[in-house]
Amino acid sequence: MRQGGAAVIFPRHSIVPEGINDSKKLTEKQRDELREAILSFPGIRYAIVEISAEEIDRINILASTHKAMADCLKQLPEVQFALVDGLPVKGLPVESRAIVKGDSKSASIAAASILAKTTRDALMMQYALQYPEYGFDEHKGYGTESHIEAIQKYGPCPIHRKTFSPIKEILNPPTHIQGLFDF
Repeated sequence: MRQGGAAVIFPRHSIVPEGINDSKKLTEKQRDELREAILSFPGIRYAIVEISAEEIDRINILASTHKAMADCLKQLPEVQFALVDGLPVKGLPVESRAIVKGDSKSASIAAASILAKTTRDALMMQYALQYPEYGFDEHKGYGTESHIEAIQKYGPCPIHRKTFSPIKEILNPPTHIQGLFDF
């Protein structure tokens, strides 16, 4: 699956839309409503970036997350400082401050998490039409039991990351040493 990132800058001294919080603590309906409120907020600046499954496989999931952050900041050239959710990120184009659980502490980080999550969910709904047997409309690409079962039944589809553990095991099953426990 693709990896995404987002950055949001609210105008200085503005009162942000009510209800903005960590996207994981919101319902799908709340996220969708807040997405619209964020995108229509006067003076808002934002960037949303997606990293392809192929690139994630090439550089790894953490590096792709960091690349998405850097790419978002590059789309916002006026940014001089960034708040980052989680641990420090090296290689960003501006100075930054990492905030553990930042999406619960910063409106900008929370808004970015909402934009990233709703963008990914919309993409998964498109993939659900293209690959209905995988149930992307239900699990949104997360490694749920039903998703793993679909991968085992149908094999991976073109959007799956080949370095994702269940797919990696399907594509490259572990070799067994025959006779090891024969007595």
